[in-house]
Amino acid sequence: MGISLAVGIPAALILAAGAALNGSIRHRIFLLPLLHTSLIGFTVALFSHPGINNPRILAKSLHGSFPLWSSLLFYPYLAGTRLYVRFRRRAGLEATYTEICDGLFVGAWPFQRDHIPPGNPAVVDCTNELPRTVGLELPYVCIPAWDTRSPSPEAIELAVRWALVKRSQNHPILIHCAKGHGRSVAVTCALLVALGVVGDWKEGESLIKRHRPRIRLNAAQRKSLQEWRGIILELVQQPLLLDAPGSPALQEIKRMKLESSLMPFPRLKRT
Repeated sequence: MGISLAVGIPAALILAAGAALNGSIRHRIFLLPLLHTSLIGFTVALFSHPGINNPRILAKSLHGSFPLWSSLLFYPYLAGTRLYVRFRRRAGLEATYTEICDGLFVGAWPFQRDHIPPGNPAVVDCTNELPRTVGLELPYVCIPAWDTRSPSPEAIELAVRWALVKRSQNHPILIHCAKGHGRSVAVTCALLVALGVVGDWKEGESLIKRHRPRIRLNAAQRKSLQEWRGIILELVQQPLLLDAPGSPALQEIKRMKLESSLMPFPRLKRT
C-alpha cells in the first residue's frame, strides 16, 4: 500500500468520526482537532500521489529541520509518523544500520546516538517526514522523498556526488530513510555503482539484500534508478552537462542550495 492510501484511508475515517461528533454538542470540542487531522491527511495523500509527488510541501530543509509553521500545520502527520517509526523500531529485530561494504552503511532513521555508525560518518537523509535529531555535528545532506516513493534521478545523482566528496575526505557514509528498506537503498545502489563495487544498480540491490534481507525496491524506485543510469551515461559523454544553463541537475542544485563542497565532483565510471 502506497503512502497515499496509507494516509488517505485514516483521514477519511477521522473525517467520518468528526461528522458523527458534530451532532453532539458535548463532543464538539473534539471536532476542530479531528477536522485538522483529516485535512492534513488528505493533503499528504494528495501531494504524495505519484501524479504529483511533491515532497517539499512539508518544507524540510537541506539541513534536516522543519520551520515552525510546518511543524504546527503538519503536526498530526509529522508526530504520527515519528511515533509509528519508533514503535516499529522497538518491535522489530532488524539492525538500525548495516554495513554493505567498507565504510558504506544503509539504515533506518537515527533518533539515538547509537543508531549512527562509528567514525563520524557523513549522513544522507532520504526522508521528508522525519527530523534530524542526533549527530548534528556530522556532515549531512537531505534529499527529501515521500515514504514508498523515490528520490528523483537528479536527487540520486546529487546524493551520490555529495557522498563521493565526503568519502574522499575519509568519512564513512550512512544513507538512511525511515526503515532502511526503500528510499535509502535506491541511493545506496547508485553509490555502489559510482564506487565501482558493482557493475549496475541491480547488482547493488542484490548485494544490499544479502546484508540486509528485508530491503525491497518498489517500481518507482527501480524506475528512478534506471533513469539515473541514463543521466550517468549522458554525463560520461558530456562532462559539462551540469554546467549547462538549462540542466535539470543544475536547477536542482540551485533550488536545494547545496554547499560549495558539492563542486568539483569526482568523475563517475561508466556503467
